[in-house]
Amino acid sequence: MAHLGTRRRRALALPVGLALTASLGFLPAASATAAPAAPPASVVTDGPKLSYVVNVDGGRKTVKSVKKEIARAGGSIVIAYDQIGVIVVHSQNPDFAKTIRTVRGVESAGATRTAPMAAATDTSTGSERPLTAQEAVTSASKAEAEQDPLEPLQWSLPAIEADKAHKRTLGSKKVTVAVIDTGVDDTHPDLAPNFDQRASANCVTGKPDTTPGSWRPAAGESDHGTHVAGTIAAAKNGVGVTGVAPGVKVSGIKVSTTAGFFYTEAVVCGFVWAAEKGVEITNNSYYTDPWLFNCKNDPDQTALVEAVSRATTYAERKGAVNVAAAGNDGLDLAADELKDTTSPNDTTPVDRVIDPSECLDIPTQIPGVVTTSSLGAKGLKSSFSNYGDGVIDISAPGGDRTAYQQPDAPATDGRILSTSTGGRYVYKAGTSMATPHAAGVLALIKSKHPGASPAALKALLYAQADDRACTNPYDYNGDGTVDAVCEGGKKNNGFYGAGVVNALDAVRR
Repeated sequence: MAHLGTRRRRALALPVGLALTASLGFLPAASATAAPAAPPASVVTDGPKLSYVVNVDGGRKTVKSVKKEIARAGGSIVIAYDQIGVIVVHSQNPDFAKTIRTVRGVESAGATRTAPMAAATDTSTGSERPLTAQEAVTSASKAEAEQDPLEPLQWSLPAIEADKAHKRTLGSKKVTVAVIDTGVDDTHPDLAPNFDQRASANCVTGKPDTTPGSWRPAAGESDHGTHVAGTIAAAKNGVGVTGVAPGVKVSGIKVSTTAGFFYTEAVVCGFVWAAEKGVEITNNSYYTDPWLFNCKNDPDQTALVEAVSRATTYAERKGAVNVAAAGNDGLDLAADELKDTTSPNDTTPVDRVIDPSECLDIPTQIPGVVTTSSLGAKGLKSSFSNYGDGVIDISAPGGDRTAYQQPDAPATDGRILSTSTGGRYVYKAGTSMATPHAAGVLALIKSKHPGASPAALKALLYAQADDRACTNPYDYNGDGTVDAVCEGGKKNNGFYGAGVVNALDAVRR
């Protein structure tokens, strides 16, 4: 996820517009379109400049007429994703969304933010810790002949039997996992051998930029995406750490602003770009800002849900499995109601009580997206991980505080060790770290079954998972207070979904 301690990912039942993707499939490829006409003098264009998504219902003629009306309403088109009927627009008309919603052929439209920009942070939970020089030396001394030097510190690999799976296969170079995130530092020695530049881009503006290196985080920006990429596919090359699928390709699609926001137009761009490049799996360890939950009864928020829904559905239709993090708020996403005190996070948050079946965390709650919860080194749900019966699809190691779940030696830290910017290695914890473990296992499955459809790959992912019964009573810090209640059976429940991913089972089935 993204934002310190407040990021999550998962999947659920959804709103209007999901079926529109099929009817829009005949539309031409995405095109950047200049505003065809100046707005009437009566249109106000001196308000704050905001970004919008306009979701069109109809064919070419409808799209063309809507584009003309966008200009008349004081909007400037950044890019039109005609494949899915989503148009990204900038406007300084405060009434732009209200006006364009009245236009024939517009299904929904909404502002993707409540302020032009604001500060935010990273999506892992709690603190991160750099690897120390002494740890590196000690780990290298304990590494076995076939291990990379830091692999003894990666307790999560034996936890899902990835170390045993690697003796059978490292995965196929024909499989690419796209890391839709804060950017990936492809110059890292553990990532450079497996990096797919062809499938990488910067989507922050909503329009893909393929300038070499544009997908990398700039100085001072989060290393979140780089950490995720290493968990998936750090090369088994005698250097540093090892990924879950160290033989597959990984790409970077940057969708996070310098301030750390993942806005709808960037997320839509990321999924469409991955789809057009034939990516097999996308990893999504974030939520779409500025709303923790997007309510379908709000005209702006429902437009954001619809736009991202169209994009994820398009990616799956083009062959990709989308995997997302369940979130780090410790929430029961199957509850009747939840309190959201953090939205919108780019201006002033307000307190609101929401129904999580109607107010969705995107892309996590979009149908078809694989929602991943996190567990720690002792195999229990991580203290921070969101959960929910019928919501969580799968579980994977994402780490936890070492005091809560201490790993077995030679590992010493309960968090996940992976790659960072500048050739470094750091520990992080979060459902953001669990998701790439699931994506890595999916990459191994796709490597073994190259002709498998997204639906078949998801079925295989759930079939190979190790059943994990509910942990009740769940008291992660041992203070005598029950911190969460798990509902469901041994084979499928709110903490672990269909179970814990198992890389060895994934490659031998």
